[in-house]
Amino acid sequence: MSDPLPAITEAAATGEIADLFADIRATVGVRVVNLVWRHLATMDGALPWAWAAVKPLYLAGLPDAAMAAFHRTMDIPRLASLAGEEPASVDAVLASYDHSNTINLFALGALRAWLNDAVARDGKITPGPRKAAPDLALPKLASEEDVAPETWALVLRLNKFGDEPQPLILASMYRHLAHAPSFLASVETALAPVAADGSLRRAVLDNRRTAAALAADIARAISAGRPAHAVEIEKAVGLFVDHAIGKMVTICRAIRVARGVPL
Repeated sequence: MSDPLPAITEAAATGEIADLFADIRATVGVRVVNLVWRHLATMDGALPWAWAAVKPLYLAGLPDAAMAAFHRTMDIPRLASLAGEEPASVDAVLASYDHSNTINLFALGALRAWLNDAVARDGKITPGPRKAAPDLALPKLASEEDVAPETWALVLRLNKFGDEPQPLILASMYRHLAHAPSFLASVETALAPVAADGSLRRAVLDNRRTAAALAADIARAISAGRPAHAVEIEKAVGLFVDHAIGKMVTICRAIRVARGVPL
């Protein structure tokens, strides 16, 4: 389950796709291109259209403004403490995903709302200053061959938290953290109780609803023609909004709080 969806890797990208990947990294302020963009790159014309539609949102700071509003009301399940010394890469991964997943959630959620004609008529989110993304080196995105079998099994177990009835996408954050297996084991121990009592799933669903409303608000700023593959693009984007990104914004934030990171 290294890449459950077809995707073009950054290393394999050439021509226009490579140029778009470079523009995504520069615009979003990340060192790696999220799987959703790499998946859209496998569909004829989908990535150029989708990126052209949402890039102006990023440049205007609209996802940043939505993220600020989201963080003020976010439902964060309380985890047992995860404080303690860990490799620097652990907090680098968490900081990077906390920012990029949330920013992408609003841009992609806005695109989904626009494709579904669910744009808010009136909105309160206005363009504002952009929040600089953490410019931190990340460890290799691990695949099954890169880690011990028990570590990969741990990654797959963690991926089930917050997603029902069955995870459809393997969250990249866990793959980046697979180089710190003892920390991942602590995360599993911390997440298990809130998964068992339902508070994690409730938080994920509450936060997804809040994010969807904010995304429909900023979708008013999208100006694009209807794409040829609108149904396929909406399905792909919705998969990430509802699953990988939609659950990981809550889980990552909860882990950072449990680590005692000032947010």
